[in-house]
Amino acid sequence: MKKEKEIKSGFHYFVMGWHLIGQQGLRRFVVMPVLLNIVLLSGLFWLFVSKISDMIEGVISFIPDWLGWLSGILLALSILMILLVFYFIFNTLSGFIAAPFNGLLAEKAEAMLTGESGENMTTMEFIKDTPRMLAREWQKLLYSLPKYIGLFLLSFIPLIGQSLIPVLTFLFTAWMMAIQYCDYPFDNHKISFPTMKFKLNENRIQNVTFGTFVTLCTFVPFINFVIIPVAVCGATAMWVDTYRKQLYLDKNPQKSTAVSTASTEKPGSDIARRSNNIRNR
Repeated sequence: MKKEKEIKSGFHYFVMGWHLIGQQGLRRFVVMPVLLNIVLLSGLFWLFVSKISDMIEGVISFIPDWLGWLSGILLALSILMILLVFYFIFNTLSGFIAAPFNGLLAEKAEAMLTGESGENMTTMEFIKDTPRMLAREWQKLLYSLPKYIGLFLLSFIPLIGQSLIPVLTFLFTAWMMAIQYCDYPFDNHKISFPTMKFKLNENRIQNVTFGTFVTLCTFVPFINFVIIPVAVCGATAMWVDTYRKQLYLDKNPQKSTAVSTASTEKPGSDIARRSNNIRNR
């Protein structure tokens, strides 16, 4: 029952992201991430098309002759593995380049969802805060890179490398998508990276479900141009409903009354109410 609830919740926040990017107060903060996304995806697509044949031949060469009858399935899984490698490259580059803009979008989305005015940073304050945001991207890279390298090396093991490893790589990529985009609202409130990972792990199925939809949309033409702001907004809605009361409001005792009132509501009522409000705007 809990697993089913978390799966539905993960999908709900993914849909919320699509509703939020169309809101009038957020549209102008969506433009820059979309433009950066188009440039990066166009460059990586050209690189992928020019190198895909050589990479597939290299992977297939590790398949022994006695597994020739599985060549079709293993070829499809090998292509999936290559796609995930390119996806990691794209996600890493977009994370570093678009981090300041994604952080700003998360801040504005949270202000819209909560009705509270966020901190209005000046241009100079925004520039000064950029190194801290980029340092956070390094933390995510240092967390994910060793695991991706391990999965990549395991992919050269015959049969296992072309069957099990692509599935594990996809699941880990979905988990990393949750970390990547949930991190923006967490980081806006100076929540440490280890604390953020711990809290996300408490709702792992919800977050992997959310990350799965984000990952799949990255491979869909045209939709992949806008998936980054969608993911940022959806992850921010998740932060507001699931984690903000636990982490951010705990540091503000004067808001404890609001937390206590919210906790007496029927589970999920705040999610449904906010979703309806967004749709009706």
